[in-house]
Amino acid sequence: MNEIKCPKCGTVFQIDESDYDSIVKQIRDKEFNKEINIREEQYQKDKENAIKLVEADITSKLKEELNKKDIELTNLRNELKTKEEQVENKLEKEYTDKLNKKELELSNLKNELKLKETETELAIKNTIAEKDKELSNLNSELNLSKSEYLLKEKNLKESYEEKLKNKEEQLAYYKDFKARQSTKMIGESLEVHCSNEFNSLRPLFKNAYFEKDNDIKTGSKGDFIFRDYDDEGTEIVSIMFEMKNEADQTSTKHKNEDFLRELDKDRKEKKCEYAVLVSLLEIDNEYYNNGIVDMSHKYEKMYVIRPQFFIPLITLIRGIALNSLSYKKELATIRNQNIDISNFEEKMESFKEGFGRNYRLASEKFKKAIDEIDKTIDHLQKTKEALLSSENNLRLANNKAEELTIKKLTNGNETMSKMFEELNKEDSEIVDN
Repeated sequence: MNEIKCPKCGTVFQIDESDYDSIVKQIRDKEFNKEINIREEQYQKDKENAIKLVEADITSKLKEELNKKDIELTNLRNELKTKEEQVENKLEKEYTDKLNKKELELSNLKNELKLKETETELAIKNTIAEKDKELSNLNSELNLSKSEYLLKEKNLKESYEEKLKNKEEQLAYYKDFKARQSTKMIGESLEVHCSNEFNSLRPLFKNAYFEKDNDIKTGSKGDFIFRDYDDEGTEIVSIMFEMKNEADQTSTKHKNEDFLRELDKDRKEKKCEYAVLVSLLEIDNEYYNNGIVDMSHKYEKMYVIRPQFFIPLITLIRGIALNSLSYKKELATIRNQNIDISNFEEKMESFKEGFGRNYRLASEKFKKAIDEIDKTIDHLQKTKEALLSSENNLRLANNKAEELTIKKLTNGNETMSKMFEELNKEDSEIVDN
């Protein structure tokens, strides 16, 4: 037992240990909670003060950093501005387009720098160094491009001057050539020229056919037909040629396109793969003077050339055809196979039609025979039913005959009864005697 004295009235209480512990615990918990609350309040105040100090310190440092970055950025902008002025002074007026492009890149770089103001000084310096290197490379490229451009311009000019000189010489030659010939001889001389050109190189075309087109069965003809074959006799390529020319003094000037439709018609009628118009018409038209003119957008596999391109075009077309010869052979084989398959299918279809017709006729006959058998069976069934009915009637008649007796016959018939009685009596007497 424990004693507790009241501090106010001095009264002493006797309490057991469990009550004592409970009271002590209450007092202790109350004091402990009070102390905790006091410390919590103090901690909260200290925490708020510390946060304010840290925020003030961080804000001060951030302001300092931002000021430094602003100064650095201003310096960088000044440096960039200086470099831009240097680049603009170095670039020449002839390459203003490229300079504008690079200025646009520099402008984009400025925008990127504005967006990256928070990046470190090292990153900005590296970016500036890279851009300086690009500008240096650009200057080198521009100087190199300028030299190359001037060289190409010079070569191109010399090339065109040489071509122009050749064209003028050629034009003068043909004008002089035509001036010394009649209108009829002009066209014939072009044909002779092309024929001589080909015959001079005929050894290169050992299996080729090149002759005048004299077949006028269809009403029209070309000038020459060229056909080339391989060693096995397979046609490599075929070309229909038409030669056209006219004198300068001719009142009605023809155009190359005036003859293309007829040439395409001749090509198809003579079963040639290509059609070529060798022409001296429109002699001042650079469209035809620059080289081989492909007219396949108007007529299939059609070309217009000047006489100097006669042999090169044959060689070019023949080379293309040689490359595709293997495919042509494969195509011919496939076509033959398709023909065999078509013939086989036709025979198969013919056999199927004949077999189907015979099957249909046999089926009709078979059906007719079945119908006749059904009719016969129906007739026999009726005969069977009639015979069965007769048998039944005979059975009934037989039964009736078996059931018939003298007693039944005389029943109700006095006359017959008396007669049978008399007969019975006579029979009995005869038996007794």
